[in-house]
Amino acid sequence: MTSQTAGARPPIGVIAGNGRFPFLVLDAARRLGRAVTVVAIQEEADPELNQLAADESDTAVHWVSLGQLGKCIAVLREAGVTEALMAGQVKHAKLFAGVMPDLTFLSVLGRLRVKSTDALLSAIADVLADHGITLVDSTVFLQPLLAASGTLTEREPTAEESADFAFGCRMADAVAGLDVGQTVVVKDKAVVAVEAMEGTDEVIARAGRLAGPGVRVVKVAKPNQDMRFDVPVVGIPTIDAMREAQASALSIDAGKTLIVDGDAFVRAADEAGLSVVGRPREEVR
Repeated sequence: MTSQTAGARPPIGVIAGNGRFPFLVLDAARRLGRAVTVVAIQEEADPELNQLAADESDTAVHWVSLGQLGKCIAVLREAGVTEALMAGQVKHAKLFAGVMPDLTFLSVLGRLRVKSTDALLSAIADVLADHGITLVDSTVFLQPLLAASGTLTEREPTAEESADFAFGCRMADAVAGLDVGQTVVVKDKAVVAVEAMEGTDEVIARAGRLAGPGVRVVKVAKPNQDMRFDVPVVGIPTIDAMREAQASALSIDAGKTLIVDGDAFVRAADEAGLSVVGRPREEVR
Protein backbone atom coordinates (compact mmCIF):
# COMPACT_ATOMS: atom_id res chain seq x y z
CA MET A 1 0.00 0.00 0.00
CA THR A 2 1.43 3.40 -0.91
CA SER A 3 2.18 6.19 1.51
CA GLN A 4 -0.40 8.28 -0.37
CA THR A 5 -3.05 5.68 0.47
CA ALA A 6 -1.87 5.67 4.07
CA GLY A 7 -2.16 9.45 4.17
CA ALA A 8 -5.81 9.25 3.11
CA ARG A 9 -6.66 7.95 6.60
CA PRO A 10 -5.87 9.69 9.89
CA PRO A 11 -2.74 8.37 11.58
CA ILE A 12 -3.15 5.90 14.41
CA GLY A 13 -1.76 7.02 17.75
CA VAL A 14 0.36 4.60 19.79
CA ILE A 15 1.03 5.35 23.46
CA ALA A 16 4.16 3.26 23.99
CA GLY A 17 5.36 1.67 27.21
CA ASN A 18 8.16 -0.86 27.65
CA GLY A 19 8.92 -4.12 25.89
CA ARG A 20 8.43 -5.27 22.30
CA PHE A 21 4.66 -4.75 22.19
CA PRO A 22 4.95 -1.22 20.70
CA PHE A 23 7.31 -2.42 17.96
CA LEU A 24 4.91 -5.19 16.96
CA VAL A 25 2.02 -2.72 16.76
CA LEU A 26 4.03 -0.26 14.70
CA ASP A 27 5.14 -2.94 12.26
CA ALA A 28 1.60 -4.29 11.84
CA ALA A 29 0.07 -0.82 11.44
CA ARG A 30 2.56 0.16 8.74
CA ARG A 31 1.94 -3.11 6.87
CA LEU A 32 -1.72 -2.09 6.77
CA GLY A 33 -0.77 1.28 5.34
CA ARG A 34 -1.42 3.36 8.47
CA ALA A 35 0.75 6.31 9.36
CA VAL A 36 1.64 6.25 13.06
CA THR A 37 2.19 8.93 15.68
CA VAL A 38 3.97 7.51 18.71
CA VAL A 39 3.80 9.04 22.17
CA ALA A 40 6.64 7.25 23.99
CA ILE A 41 6.66 7.19 27.80
CA GLN A 42 10.09 8.49 28.72
CA GLU A 43 10.46 6.38 31.86
CA GLU A 44 9.48 3.13 30.11
CA ALA A 45 9.74 3.05 26.32
CA ASP A 46 12.75 1.71 24.40
CA PRO A 47 15.02 4.44 22.94
CA GLU A 48 15.20 2.35 19.77
CA LEU A 49 11.79 3.80 18.90
CA ASN A 50 13.72 6.88 17.73
CA GLN A 51 15.24 4.82 14.93
CA LEU A 52 11.76 4.15 13.56
CA ALA A 53 11.20 7.85 13.05
CA ALA A 54 14.51 8.07 11.20
CA ASP A 55 13.75 5.03 9.02
CA GLU A 56 10.06 5.52 8.29
CA SER A 57 8.69 8.76 6.88
CA ASP A 58 5.16 7.91 8.04
CA THR A 59 6.19 7.40 11.69
CA ALA A 60 6.72 10.21 14.19
CA VAL A 61 7.96 9.65 17.75
CA HIS A 62 7.36 12.13 20.58
CA TRP A 63 8.67 11.60 24.12
CA VAL A 64 6.66 12.55 27.21
CA SER A 65 7.12 11.84 30.89
CA LEU A 66 4.61 9.98 33.02
CA GLY A 67 2.00 12.44 34.19
CA GLN A 68 2.24 14.68 31.10
CA LEU A 69 -1.19 13.72 29.85
CA GLY A 70 -1.91 17.19 28.50
CA LYS A 71 1.22 17.05 26.31
CA CYS A 72 0.25 13.56 25.13
CA ILE A 73 -3.18 14.80 24.06
CA ALA A 74 -1.71 17.88 22.38
CA VAL A 75 0.72 15.76 20.33
CA LEU A 76 -2.03 13.40 19.18
CA ARG A 77 -4.46 16.19 18.30
CA GLU A 78 -1.81 18.14 16.37
CA ALA A 79 -1.14 15.00 14.31
CA GLY A 80 -4.84 14.63 13.52
CA VAL A 81 -5.18 11.41 15.54
CA THR A 82 -8.74 10.35 16.35
CA GLU A 83 -7.92 6.76 17.38
CA ALA A 84 -5.11 5.63 19.66
CA LEU A 85 -4.05 2.50 21.43
CA MET A 86 -1.84 1.65 24.40
CA ALA A 87 1.02 -0.78 23.71
CA GLY A 88 3.61 -1.90 26.22
CA GLN A 89 3.67 -2.01 29.98
CA VAL A 90 3.99 0.87 32.37
CA LYS A 91 4.95 -0.58 35.74
CA HIS A 92 1.96 -0.22 38.00
CA ALA A 93 4.00 1.15 40.90
CA LYS A 94 5.16 4.04 38.71
CA LEU A 95 1.58 5.06 37.98
CA PHE A 96 1.04 6.00 41.62
CA ALA A 97 4.54 6.98 42.77
CA GLY A 98 7.11 9.33 41.32
CA VAL A 99 4.72 10.88 38.78
CA MET A 100 4.85 14.66 38.36
CA PRO A 101 1.27 15.26 37.18
CA ASP A 102 0.27 18.10 34.91
CA LEU A 103 -3.14 19.73 35.28
CA THR A 104 -4.78 17.27 32.90
CA PHE A 105 -3.43 14.28 34.81
CA LEU A 106 -4.50 15.89 38.09
CA SER A 107 -8.03 16.10 36.69
CA VAL A 108 -7.86 12.34 36.04
CA LEU A 109 -6.73 11.64 39.60
CA GLY A 110 -9.63 13.75 40.81
CA ARG A 111 -12.08 11.40 39.09
CA LEU A 112 -10.82 8.29 40.89
CA ARG A 113 -12.87 6.74 43.64
CA VAL A 114 -10.27 4.00 44.13
CA LYS A 115 -6.57 3.95 43.22
CA SER A 116 -6.61 0.88 41.02
CA THR A 117 -4.90 0.48 37.67
CA ASP A 118 -8.18 -0.20 35.87
CA ALA A 119 -9.80 2.86 37.38
CA LEU A 120 -6.85 5.08 36.43
CA LEU A 121 -6.60 3.84 32.84
CA SER A 122 -10.36 4.02 32.36
CA ALA A 123 -10.31 7.63 33.54
CA ILE A 124 -7.46 8.41 31.12
CA ALA A 125 -9.51 6.85 28.31
CA ASP A 126 -12.44 9.09 29.27
CA VAL A 127 -10.26 12.21 29.14
CA LEU A 128 -8.86 11.20 25.74
CA ALA A 129 -12.44 10.77 24.51
CA ASP A 130 -13.29 14.24 25.81
CA HIS A 131 -10.62 15.53 23.41
CA GLY A 132 -11.88 13.56 20.42
CA ILE A 133 -9.46 10.62 20.72
CA THR A 134 -10.96 7.14 21.01
CA LEU A 135 -8.84 4.53 22.77
CA VAL A 136 -9.17 1.26 20.81
CA ASP A 137 -8.38 -2.40 21.48
CA SER A 138 -4.61 -2.62 21.97
CA THR A 139 -4.47 -5.92 20.04
CA VAL A 140 -6.46 -4.65 17.03
CA PHE A 141 -3.47 -5.15 14.71
CA LEU A 142 -2.16 -8.26 16.45
CA GLN A 143 -4.98 -10.80 16.51
CA PRO A 144 -2.71 -13.64 15.21
CA LEU A 145 -0.50 -13.22 18.28
CA LEU A 146 -3.29 -13.94 20.77
CA ALA A 147 -2.84 -17.30 22.48
CA ALA A 148 -4.68 -20.26 20.98
CA SER A 149 -6.58 -22.85 23.05
CA GLY A 150 -4.94 -26.05 24.18
CA THR A 151 -1.35 -27.12 24.70
CA LEU A 152 1.00 -24.76 22.84
CA THR A 153 4.24 -26.66 23.50
CA GLU A 154 5.50 -30.13 22.64
CA ARG A 155 5.04 -31.30 26.21
CA GLU A 156 1.52 -31.80 27.55
CA PRO A 157 0.99 -30.86 31.20
CA THR A 158 1.23 -33.71 33.68
CA ALA A 159 -1.78 -34.70 35.78
CA GLU A 160 -0.26 -32.81 38.73
CA GLU A 161 0.33 -29.70 36.64
CA SER A 162 -3.23 -29.83 35.28
CA ALA A 163 -4.58 -30.09 38.83
CA ASP A 164 -2.49 -27.09 39.85
CA PHE A 165 -3.78 -25.18 36.79
CA ALA A 166 -7.39 -25.86 37.74
CA PHE A 167 -6.73 -24.72 41.31
CA GLY A 168 -4.60 -21.77 40.24
CA CYS A 169 -7.13 -20.50 37.72
CA ARG A 170 -9.80 -20.31 40.43
CA MET A 171 -7.45 -18.34 42.65
CA ALA A 172 -6.18 -16.09 39.83
CA ASP A 173 -9.70 -15.34 38.59
CA ALA A 174 -10.65 -14.17 42.07
CA VAL A 175 -7.52 -12.04 42.46
CA ALA A 176 -7.89 -10.52 38.97
CA GLY A 177 -11.54 -9.77 39.71
CA LEU A 178 -10.38 -7.63 42.62
CA ASP A 179 -7.93 -5.79 40.28
CA VAL A 180 -4.98 -6.87 42.43
CA GLY A 181 -2.96 -8.73 39.81
CA GLN A 182 -3.33 -11.25 37.02
CA THR A 183 -0.77 -13.90 37.98
CA VAL A 184 -0.59 -16.46 40.78
CA VAL A 185 2.06 -19.11 41.25
CA VAL A 186 1.03 -22.41 42.81
CA LYS A 187 2.53 -25.73 43.83
CA ASP A 188 0.71 -28.84 45.03
CA LYS A 189 -2.60 -26.92 45.15
CA ALA A 190 -1.17 -24.23 47.41
CA VAL A 191 -0.76 -20.59 46.49
CA VAL A 192 2.92 -19.68 46.66
CA ALA A 193 2.84 -16.08 45.42
CA VAL A 194 0.31 -13.53 44.17
CA GLU A 195 1.15 -10.70 41.80
CA ALA A 196 0.49 -7.16 42.94
CA MET A 197 2.40 -4.14 41.57
CA GLU A 198 5.74 -5.89 41.06
CA GLY A 199 4.85 -7.57 37.76
CA THR A 200 4.82 -11.13 36.45
CA ASP A 201 8.57 -11.79 36.19
CA GLU A 202 9.24 -10.67 39.74
CA VAL A 203 6.39 -12.73 41.23
CA ILE A 204 7.75 -15.81 39.40
CA ALA A 205 11.20 -15.16 40.86
CA ARG A 206 9.76 -14.74 44.36
CA ALA A 207 7.80 -17.99 44.05
CA GLY A 208 10.94 -19.85 43.00
CA ARG A 209 12.76 -18.58 46.08
CA LEU A 210 9.87 -19.54 48.35
CA ALA A 211 8.93 -22.97 47.04
CA GLY A 212 11.83 -24.18 44.91
CA PRO A 213 11.60 -26.19 41.70
CA GLY A 214 8.28 -27.27 40.23
CA VAL A 215 6.08 -24.23 40.76
CA ARG A 216 3.35 -23.60 38.15
CA VAL A 217 2.47 -20.15 36.83
CA VAL A 218 -1.12 -19.13 36.07
CA LYS A 219 -1.75 -15.84 34.27
CA VAL A 220 -5.34 -14.83 33.54
CA ALA A 221 -7.34 -12.04 31.98
CA LYS A 222 -9.57 -10.03 34.24
CA PRO A 223 -13.28 -10.79 34.26
CA ASN A 224 -14.70 -8.74 31.38
CA GLN A 225 -11.13 -7.85 30.40
CA ASP A 226 -10.97 -4.41 28.79
CA MET A 227 -8.77 -5.10 25.78
CA ARG A 228 -7.88 -1.41 25.49
CA PHE A 229 -5.36 -1.65 28.29
CA ASP A 230 -3.54 -3.95 30.73
CA VAL A 231 -3.94 -6.93 28.39
CA PRO A 232 -2.08 -10.03 29.70
CA VAL A 233 1.25 -10.35 27.88
CA VAL A 234 3.87 -13.10 27.87
CA GLY A 235 7.10 -13.41 25.93
CA ILE A 236 10.67 -14.63 26.04
CA PRO A 237 11.33 -12.79 29.36
CA THR A 238 8.49 -14.83 30.90
CA ILE A 239 10.21 -18.06 29.84
CA ASP A 240 13.55 -16.75 31.13
CA ALA A 241 11.97 -15.96 34.51
CA MET A 242 10.39 -19.41 34.68
CA ARG A 243 13.64 -21.11 33.76
CA GLU A 244 15.49 -19.17 36.47
CA ALA A 245 12.84 -20.05 39.07
CA GLN A 246 12.72 -23.70 37.87
CA ALA A 247 8.99 -23.39 37.24
CA SER A 248 7.56 -26.29 35.24
CA ALA A 249 4.40 -25.08 33.51
CA LEU A 250 2.40 -22.03 32.48
CA SER A 251 -1.33 -21.48 31.92
CA ILE A 252 -2.56 -18.43 29.99
CA ASP A 253 -6.00 -17.42 28.78
CA ALA A 254 -6.63 -18.18 25.11
CA GLY A 255 -7.90 -15.28 23.03
CA LYS A 256 -7.05 -12.79 25.78
CA THR A 257 -3.27 -13.14 26.22
CA LEU A 258 -0.78 -11.63 23.79
CA ILE A 259 2.32 -13.72 23.02
CA VAL A 260 4.66 -10.98 21.86
CA ASP A 261 7.46 -13.27 20.71
CA GLY A 262 5.20 -15.67 18.80
CA ASP A 263 6.91 -18.85 17.62
CA ALA A 264 10.14 -17.92 19.43
CA PHE A 265 8.23 -18.02 22.72
CA VAL A 266 7.08 -21.59 22.06
CA ARG A 267 10.57 -22.68 20.96
CA ALA A 268 12.07 -21.23 24.13
CA ALA A 269 9.48 -23.03 26.25
CA ASP A 270 10.19 -26.32 24.47
CA GLU A 271 13.93 -25.89 24.97
CA ALA A 272 13.31 -25.30 28.68
CA GLY A 273 11.10 -28.41 28.92
CA LEU A 274 8.08 -26.35 29.96
CA SER A 275 4.44 -27.06 29.26
CA VAL A 276 2.39 -24.02 28.19
CA VAL A 277 -1.40 -24.26 27.92
CA GLY A 278 -3.96 -21.80 26.58
CA ARG A 279 -7.06 -22.06 28.77
CA PRO A 280 -10.04 -22.39 26.43
CA ARG A 281 -12.19 -19.27 26.26
CA GLU A 282 -15.31 -21.13 27.40
CA GLU A 283 -13.50 -21.82 30.67
CA VAL A 284 -12.49 -18.17 31.15
CA ARG A 285 -14.71 -16.30 33.57
